[in-house]
Amino acid sequence: MDYLITEQQTMMRDLARKIAQEKIKPVAAHYDETEEFAWPIMKILADSDLFGVYIPEKYGGLGGGILDMCLVTEELSRACGGIALGYAGTGLGTLPILLHGSEEQKLKYLPDIAKGKRLAAFCLTEAEAGSDAGSIKTTARKEGDKYILNGTKQWITNAGEAEIYTVIAITDKTKGIRGASAFIVEKGTKGMEFGKKEKKMGIRASATREVIFTDCEIPAANLLSKEGMGFIVALKTLDTSRPGVAAQAVGIAQGALDHALDYARTRVQFGAPISSFQAIQHMLADMGTQLEAARALTYATARMADSGAKAMSKDSAMAKLFASDMAMKVTTDAVQILAGYGYMRDYPVEKYMRDAKITQIYEGTNQIQRNVIAANMLKEAHKN
Repeated sequence: MDYLITEQQTMMRDLARKIAQEKIKPVAAHYDETEEFAWPIMKILADSDLFGVYIPEKYGGLGGGILDMCLVTEELSRACGGIALGYAGTGLGTLPILLHGSEEQKLKYLPDIAKGKRLAAFCLTEAEAGSDAGSIKTTARKEGDKYILNGTKQWITNAGEAEIYTVIAITDKTKGIRGASAFIVEKGTKGMEFGKKEKKMGIRASATREVIFTDCEIPAANLLSKEGMGFIVALKTLDTSRPGVAAQAVGIAQGALDHALDYARTRVQFGAPISSFQAIQHMLADMGTQLEAARALTYATARMADSGAKAMSKDSAMAKLFASDMAMKVTTDAVQILAGYGYMRDYPVEKYMRDAKITQIYEGTNQIQRNVIAANMLKEAHKN
């Protein structure tokens, strides 16, 4: 389908596709096996200016938006969802600064992110605060011109590799979720440490660790927005970033479908390629249709974000929900088409299936997305 992307977006997408196919695809299995963070690929992306596609020109970026980030994320994920997450996770960690940072904060942090000199991470989840983000225990106590952070964030993408962390912490326990605030914390700050690197089912090339704060002092100037705005910052960030998760899911599904199509055309059974069998044709047709529908919803939602839409929680949740469920089904069907070969690690489709699963879980499980969608639908119905 023609999604009417601009000439600049087309060039950027094609560059990301070239890097994905020539640089990421050949090493995807290696990084999945070793679970190393793909710093050489991050350097290639930085040298190609792709980290800056969604950052305004005045801060060193290319002046694009969420759609641009989605286009790049999709192409990188088509080759490897785990390696792509080093890029996409930086986008998630950067959005709170883009959306709520002061001019001074933007000038200080965004240029290095745009050039790929420093990666970013977003710290919200805790051991007892996953879907129930209101249960966070990490605190930030103000003392003079500093805040003192204490607590532990869990399952943080890019943790340990990133240099810039946006952190949600409680500044007033008496106010519940209205007492949360958002902060910027730089790697190397005294009192900030990282837990062990988690061993995961999929996206193994992505670094996932705890971020531990023990009497961690940060300047008061690192407060994002103002005290008590932490959950507004977090919710707006996730509403804006979820199309990126959808794009990752679309890319993973497209990569799996690419392999399934190639295999179906060349695998011969009963004297004919299996692509000639109607059962396989119908599977491929459904996979392609579901994938294109998810892509259309993802791009439309990204365009909503770029238009400055103030109420997009429902649409963002729909894109993430539909695309991630689609990715799980398409990658599972790809394994089925390759049959025994699909189950073997010598072939990449089992990795696509493992990588797809996380898109149904992070940035809000799909069960939570359904709650968000239904709540907004009922609110809209009441107004009408």
